[in-house]
Amino acid sequence: MPAIFKAAFIFVAPNADPSQDYSWVRTNEVHVKTVAVSNYQQACELIDALVEEGIKAAELCGGFGHQGVANVVKAANGRLHVGAVRFDNHPCLDFISGDALF
Repeated sequence: MPAIFKAAFIFVAPNADPSQDYSWVRTNEVHVKTVAVSNYQQACELIDALVEEGIKAAELCGGFGHQGVANVVKAANGRLHVGAVRFDNHPCLDFISGDALF
């Protein structure tokens, strides 16, 4: 049986608590953990736990602006790959970049 690839999708939501606001989707080859955070700092703090869980890649939602993505990449420090969905102005955040909010 091939090794299971573990990934995460991190999104921002008001008042989110990543210790409670998460879920998993598991297929035979890929397990994806979806986690809500309330700001960039929580996302950065989450990286250590994700790495400990064996997660190899994290994709950030469009609510993370350029600065937010940079912050998470810095926190990851090469321990996992970081990608991002792109919205310059996110429709769920009143068409504002997360950089202006967080």
